[in-house]
Amino acid sequence: MPEPYDPVEGWIYGGVLAGLIGGTWAALGLLGASPYAPYFSHAFAPGDEPWPIGIRVGAFVAGWVLMSVAMMLPSSLPLVTVFRTITRPSWLLVSLLIAGYLGVWALFGLTAFAVDVWIIHPLVDAWSWLNERAELIPAVVLMTAGLFQFSPLKYACLRQCRSPVGFLVRYWSGGARALRALSLGARHGVFCVGCCWALMLLMLGVGGINLGWMLALGAVMFVEKAVDWGRWLTAPLGGLLALWGLALLLKLPGVPSPF
Repeated sequence: MPEPYDPVEGWIYGGVLAGLIGGTWAALGLLGASPYAPYFSHAFAPGDEPWPIGIRVGAFVAGWVLMSVAMMLPSSLPLVTVFRTITRPSWLLVSLLIAGYLGVWALFGLTAFAVDVWIIHPLVDAWSWLNERAELIPAVVLMTAGLFQFSPLKYACLRQCRSPVGFLVRYWSGGARALRALSLGARHGVFCVGCCWALMLLMLGVGGINLGWMLALGAVMFVEKAVDWGRWLTAPLGGLLALWGLALLLKLPGVPSPF
């Protein structure tokens, strides 16, 4: 059973999470303004070929985890808070829950990086038709992100993310508590990736550390998952992104590319 509520411990908990998320935003801002910013981009910048690929992969995954803390963790705070309430005062279990959640996002980022660097870039370089029409890529990414907003998978995963109490009742059972906490965080991360992967691919396409795009997409995903009226945002956002991609595909004048 959880211990009686301690307001001091509650303030400490809130301060730690606020410091973690706020510190991550500050760190990303400093990194984005530093000469090391290209290490955190999926694209190979001119002249960066001598950089060891192992360092590039490690730096990208580290940057992706930081972006996940800044953009995705706030939308999962309702689950983290309910979980902390039923397991208080175990900071270890809360930490394992968050670690499992971020581990899934790190795996997604690593997979996206590998596909982009070792499949998409070589394909564009080798296929002259696509190389000459590179503007198709942002159009396709925008249309994919937009149309996915209307998919049954999007709504199924959002339902899991929007009900933290129901999620815990369904999945917080059996096995050792530490392993269960890690598994619970990973399971929640899978549903979170399931509803947000297309928007995060758009973030990946923007490249590097772009605080403006991070703030905009992070706010959208927070509202979709954690705010009551967020369900009314999903479809209009999908329509906007799909129309933006279609306008780029048709090469309408004055339409900016996100990449």
